Amino acid sequence: MGEMLPAFLSYVFVTTFTPGPNNVSSASMGITYGYRRTLRYIMGITAGFAVIMFLCGLLTESVIGFLPRLESVLRIVGALYMLYLAYMILRASSHGEQEGEKTIATFTRGLLLQVVNVKVIIYGITVFSGFLVEVITNFWQLVLASVLLATFAFASTSVWALFGNGLKRYFANRTFTFVFNAVMAALLVYSAAVISGIL
Repeated sequence: MGEMLPAFLSYVFVTTFTPGPNNVSSASMGITYGYRRTLRYIMGITAGFAVIMFLCGLLTESVIGFLPRLESVLRIVGALYMLYLAYMILRASSHGEQEGEKTIATFTRGLLLQVVNVKVIIYGITVFSGFLVEVITNFWQLVLASVLLATFAFASTSVWALFGNGLKRYFANRTFTFVFNAVMAALLVYSAAVISGIL
């Protein structure tokens, strides 16, 4: 693992910190609700991420063989859920901060996003099959690796939510919020189109 560590860390950093459903939605909620009230959603993402990482590590060999059949279903479900999140983000902008917070910035929504997030599932399989093969057979090492990877996810979504929160602080007006959320929703729609295979 020593010689592969730089490649592993580079892959983890780039994959977790670049735009994707988790980061885009966290940034949007950060600007709409602030970091503190987005934290429940981020914790849901983190918990779901850890569970998915653990399952990917546990089932890496069998999942790789089953992935072609499973992937098409996950892509469709994931794309639909991302479109739903995009709608909820736009709806929160037009219906006000408090109502939107109750309907979208929740632990459960963050958790559910991981279940249908194809990027996270493929990422988990890639990490364990390519970099962490040796931990698959050791339960506690697998748990530790899953928690570590989820910590990266927590850090990335927090950075994006804080970025949104910073924009909220300096550009706090409804028009800016709506435009920003519209852009974030458009990015989610784009992600859904890519995942579904349309693009």
